[in-house]
Amino acid sequence: MSRRLSWVASAQDEATDFPLDNLPLCVFRRAGSVQAWRIGAGIGTQILDLRAAVTAGLLDPLSAALIEACSQPSLNALFALGTDAVGALRSRLQDLLAEQAPDTNKTAGCLLAQAEVEHTVPAQVGDYTDFLSSYHHAYNVGMMLRPNDPVLPNFHTIPIAYHGRSSSLLVSGEPVYRPRGVQRVAHGSNDTRFGPTARLDLEVELGAFIGPGNRRGHAIPVDEAGAQVVGLCVLNDWSARDIQSWETQPLGPFLGKNFATTLSPWVVCTQALAPYRTEPAPRRPEAPALDAYLQPAGEHWTYEIHLETRLSTQAMRERGLPAVVVSRSLFSRDSVWTFAQMVAHHTVNGCNLRPGDLLGSGTLSGPDVGSEGCMLELTRAGSKPLQLPSGEERRFLEDGDEVSITAFCERPGLPRIGFGRCVARVEQAP
Repeated sequence: MSRRLSWVASAQDEATDFPLDNLPLCVFRRAGSVQAWRIGAGIGTQILDLRAAVTAGLLDPLSAALIEACSQPSLNALFALGTDAVGALRSRLQDLLAEQAPDTNKTAGCLLAQAEVEHTVPAQVGDYTDFLSSYHHAYNVGMMLRPNDPVLPNFHTIPIAYHGRSSSLLVSGEPVYRPRGVQRVAHGSNDTRFGPTARLDLEVELGAFIGPGNRRGHAIPVDEAGAQVVGLCVLNDWSARDIQSWETQPLGPFLGKNFATTLSPWVVCTQALAPYRTEPAPRRPEAPALDAYLQPAGEHWTYEIHLETRLSTQAMRERGLPAVVVSRSLFSRDSVWTFAQMVAHHTVNGCNLRPGDLLGSGTLSGPDVGSEGCMLELTRAGSKPLQLPSGEERRFLEDGDEVSITAFCERPGLPRIGFGRCVARVEQAP
């Protein structure tokens, strides 16, 4: 497959996250300004301002509804139009940005450097749901808690999830404040203390944004559910493990999870990911047959997306040491559920999803050392701390630590498709 080229020079860099084949969407404004947020598309090191493109008449061939959605301060209206509309927009933008395109001077007037902007969360997320989809994550954590029965039977039958807090969704670059809560004084003790978490953790995930959604009471069939996902982002579902372990019996995550979830600012459209589709991970031998609502009758696929997690400490940055890779995950290998199955399960009881709702994949952990998707697993609950180039060690995250998660797709003969960075630094609570 030949790579389609762009007249934007930085989009030709083989290492760019944003070649012409990608064009991820974001919501931005000039850094330090008070102008209204606007939708943009990433191309190389630039952003194409879609509101400016509308004003310039560059999007006139599109439908009136699509043009109106491109003028909004969030992606919700665009997502509500569905994947076909997003695909039509992406095709038009590719025509404008491709080599030999007409009106390049007019299009160039709608570009600005990514270094000159600031981002916000791409959509106004009404509801956020986080899943448990990695067998290895479930097994590793289960061995710490229930060594005789590490993976509970329901894991193999349904996509397990909890409802998160949309108000604390953060865009990449915003600080994460160390949460306070009630924790055990010591392992195995029922005595508690209140204070800052001592076990702050990261979780490597992908996020999926929902398109049109469904009416309440009407489930989305699994064969139609994939079309409800309009795009993916990188997600870090921060966790306070000591607060979490005390409060999760009997109901589940609350203060140990709801204080922060960081998103990359870029939404990679599913059309850009189509060349990287692959078969889902095989079900394990002990897994029973799926209920019919989770078993697609037609084509069933997931995406081959690589994720890398880097950690830097305050001391490392002061000494000029680069961030160190602590984890590498692979979505197609490390998730036993596809986003289509998650959508089908989420709605099978009649629950209604709405445009801009967000689903988290759950922590993506693989079978090998260094493929674990959280510090709890990487350090075996702190018993085997990470050794860092600065001579420091980490059992869990400390103040000043910065976590950066990136994701990308690549295959021989295909362009590299990147997701940008999902980054945040830990600070003391104000």
